[in-house]
Amino acid sequence: MTSPAATSTVIRARVNGRDVEMLVPVRLTVADLLRERLGLTGTKVSCEMQVCGACTVLMDGDPISSCTALACDLDGAEVLTVEGLARGRDLHPVQEAFMAANALQCGFCTPGFIMMAVALLDACPDAGPEEIREWMDGNLCRCTGYAPIETAVTLAASRLAAAAVEDGQ
Repeated sequence: MTSPAATSTVIRARVNGRDVEMLVPVRLTVADLLRERLGLTGTKVSCEMQVCGACTVLMDGDPISSCTALACDLDGAEVLTVEGLARGRDLHPVQEAFMAANALQCGFCTPGFIMMAVALLDACPDAGPEEIREWMDGNLCRCTGYAPIETAVTLAASRLAAAAVEDGQ
């Protein structure tokens, strides 16, 4: 708990499956915590105004803009970044689909799009084009023209559905 006059607080969170406990300034953003304190540089910072989506990470399964969210609000939360998706050398199906569909060029926005796609497909595994466009609407890309991103999310959805059938779910 933080007192009104406090400038720092202790947080305990789970980041990419790893328990983290640290003293953080109350004004430290989640993006700065991830990048500067934990070395997780896959999360990108661009606009710093919750507009571009490059900094998207999942907090308790929900996408958040880590450039404006405060690290002190992570206390007790589960955080997933793009680095936490892969299992060893095995990429997450969404990451694989982005590569297969050439849904990246400069790559700067890609982690945010991937994290938003993961959140979408967790919430709506059979998402169609309208849902994909709606969910991706808050993420900006200057290179791809968006069509490959939509293709990648559709491909990931079909691969995840096929894997679920194989697993008997």
